[in-house]
Amino acid sequence: MSEIASYVVHGAAQVTPSTLEKVLRSLPMWKVEFAQINAPHFPHLVNQLEFLADLVEDVAEGVYKDLPYSALASAVFAITYAHKKTDLIPDLTPIMGHADDSSVARAVLILHEKALARYAETMELDWETITSKP
Repeated sequence: MSEIASYVVHGAAQVTPSTLEKVLRSLPMWKVEFAQINAPHFPHLVNQLEFLADLVEDVAEGVYKDLPYSALASAVFAITYAHKKTDLIPDLTPIMGHADDSSVARAVLILHEKALARYAETMELDWETITSKP
């Protein structure tokens, strides 16, 4: 397992129902924030974060009930990480500022690819536009 994947697994293990409640309260603002990310070197990042945010919302609201909790916790961790202002690589760093956010989101998509692809199919989303490829 890669270091980023291990980091995601460890971070997801810290997610609790209380964490999920806090994230849900902030999610509308975070979605707006994610939509405004300008990261041309990471062209899939915005779609991936929006996908993960929608997933968290749909599972929490009971719209989608077939997601393993480990995938939900990983998605919560990824969007929380992307929102944080202090992370491994500051977002304002030219060119590479969102590399860590992209790596965390991609790790979640890769670790839980089958479950997330099923969600995308159920919600009639094009999995290819969300791609876990770099």
